[in-house]
Amino acid sequence: MASFEKRSGNWRAIVQRQGHGRLTRTFDTKAQAEAWAATIESEIARGLFVSRTEAENTTLGDLLDRYEREIVFAKKGAQIERYRLNRFRESPLAHRSIASIRGTDLALWRDQRLREVSPATVGREMNILGHVFETARKEWGIALVNPVRDIRRPPAPNARTRRLVDDEQARLVAAAHTYGGEIGALITWAIETAMRRGEIAAMRWEHLDRKDRVLLIPETKNGTPRQVPLSTAALAVLDALPRRLDGRVWSMRPDSISQAFERVCKAAGIEGLTFHDLRHEATSRFFEQGFNPMEVASITGHKTLQMLKRYTHLRAADLAKRIK
Repeated sequence: MASFEKRSGNWRAIVQRQGHGRLTRTFDTKAQAEAWAATIESEIARGLFVSRTEAENTTLGDLLDRYEREIVFAKKGAQIERYRLNRFRESPLAHRSIASIRGTDLALWRDQRLREVSPATVGREMNILGHVFETARKEWGIALVNPVRDIRRPPAPNARTRRLVDDEQARLVAAAHTYGGEIGALITWAIETAMRRGEIAAMRWEHLDRKDRVLLIPETKNGTPRQVPLSTAALAVLDALPRRLDGRVWSMRPDSISQAFERVCKAAGIEGLTFHDLRHEATSRFFEQGFNPMEVASITGHKTLQMLKRYTHLRAADLAKRIK
């Protein structure tokens, strides 16, 4: 039988069973202590008991710290993941034991975050928190339930469909020429290759095969290297660039590219356009040129056709020209 001790206004439940040692936990009321003891004794009797001591003694903040030390450092997006982990460290939940965190707690956190940031941001934060709990459960052997599974995800935002219209490309090029630096060449390169911003920034001359007109991307977002075929316009961009001593093609980093592009758009009087939209524009143009989905996927690096579909919004007028 379990025993109970009153200590400083609280009640401690004590369960002792052979093979399980001495299990204790403190509660505000005796009723809570009795309910906990009854649950533990029932689980032991049925052979279902799993010690929750580690989960009860580990705060969410502790778990986030271990996840950052052991998991995040090896990820390509380590910097942004650390940023998202810090958002959770700022929450009162970080001081709670992971055994005490329920889906209702995270639902309150979710609703508060939705008043501060976009649904897409909240969804990404939920993804990383869910992975933290799953890693603790599966790889570290901590007995817990993943509370992220119990709550509704924010509705996924509609995929962006922004295309260059009218004379926007010419205006971008003109504004980029006035702005100076590499941004003009980067804009043309992005439209010709559909490469991601990070892939472009990481380009090296050693990965260029000028004879076969292809560029190797050894490290991609999905982890699979790929070769990008280069158009005449893309090759002309490279031919006009000076060779750097460090072997990199571009001097600009990903964030610098986005910042420069925003300034160019402002100078050109263009609203609602991001640098990533140029990848969408390029992908759509490949389809309009008659490439099939598998061919486009081999160029852009999309893993599934469903992922590719999000970037493919063809102009009806261009399709009408192909209808007999």
